[in-house]
Amino acid sequence: MIADPFKPAKRVAGQRQDVWSIVNEAAQASPVQPIVNMGQGFFGYNPPEFVLDAARDALSKVDCNQYSPTKGRPRLKKAIADAYSPFFGHNIDPEKEVTITTGANEGMLSAFMGFLEQGDEVIVFEPFFDQYISNIEMPGGKVVYVPLHPPKDGAMKTTSAGDWTLNMKELEAAITDRTRMIVINSPHNPIGKVFTKSELQAIGDLCVKHNIIILSDEVYDRLYYVPFTRVATLSPEVAKLTLTVGSGGKNFYCTGWRVGWLIGPEHLIKYVSAAHTRICYSSVSPLQEATAVAFEQADAHDFWEQSKAEMKGKMDRFNQIWDELGLPYSDPQGGYFVLVNLAKVRLPEDYNFPPHVANRPRDFKLSWFCIKELGVAAIPPTEFFTDANAHIVEDWLRFAVCKDDEVLERAKERLRGLKKYIQ
Repeated sequence: MIADPFKPAKRVAGQRQDVWSIVNEAAQASPVQPIVNMGQGFFGYNPPEFVLDAARDALSKVDCNQYSPTKGRPRLKKAIADAYSPFFGHNIDPEKEVTITTGANEGMLSAFMGFLEQGDEVIVFEPFFDQYISNIEMPGGKVVYVPLHPPKDGAMKTTSAGDWTLNMKELEAAITDRTRMIVINSPHNPIGKVFTKSELQAIGDLCVKHNIIILSDEVYDRLYYVPFTRVATLSPEVAKLTLTVGSGGKNFYCTGWRVGWLIGPEHLIKYVSAAHTRICYSSVSPLQEATAVAFEQADAHDFWEQSKAEMKGKMDRFNQIWDELGLPYSDPQGGYFVLVNLAKVRLPEDYNFPPHVANRPRDFKLSWFCIKELGVAAIPPTEFFTDANAHIVEDWLRFAVCKDDEVLERAKERLRGLKKYIQ
């Protein structure tokens, strides 16, 4: 008989409170309301009308309200293949090289489940999207961290997100005979870095040399403000090793739809599909159909270019507040997050932080203070670092600009309240 039948598994036991619940609970209890939520990366506005119309229409169809094929609806796979074939330089086979998943996150979990055995190692660049870690560890994988190094003067002046650099010698030193995969995220969350072609080529060459699978998280692939290279396009040898992750939620402003996909060679995709089948069988049928229609009609609405221009405009307008306050930031090359350095902000020495915030790095205190005193929520980025390297970003906060313009203006007005704390 099990001594304690209610004892949780190690994979979920003993975890400290996650950043999302800390920030959201603080926001709900803040005396400054309504809160300006620039924390989580969900959009503050609806998808365009042609996308919403597609969803409404899909709900009226009998087959769209029933199970979809486990690998995804044929119309969506074809729409993705048609949309991405020009970027990849060859005709993507929608039946053999595309699989649909329940959001990009489940797609990445399926990739790890499909290839990792107990003790296999996965290299992740630090900072990282926090879901990578649990997704790797669930099937028994071991995370090996390689840091991205911030610009040396990033705390003194505004720099480019591209100035965060990867030391290739450190990367190669992290490779062992147990290394099975490397995760790349470009455009990067939370930094906003777009990896250059030469950086990706160096990573790709190492993966070819050591026969390592590349999981390329490209969920922000339509929001880039400098030249953007897809790692799978570097060479046939790199392409054979690469699984590319995409997100309908990020592309069409509907993160709650949970429609994602992976593109890759058949010898890799088939095992991702097999794992996906066992994890959730199939994904949401009407929203798959709507995403297919969205892809089919996007060019006619000039959606991609408008989307990129609008987000860059939001980013530039919002970041004016940091120039005004004299606070340096990491100017993003892609995506919709900006890292801001608040080392100049002096928090009151006698400020009463709750214990679960007081024992975390300084960025948690900065986040809590901004929520409670200014009514602006932002994410402390040490959550995306190991404890050993958390000091790198303990003076920074991450803001999401994918909000209505009036919300951004309200945030800027409230953030002017930092002036009296800046030294």
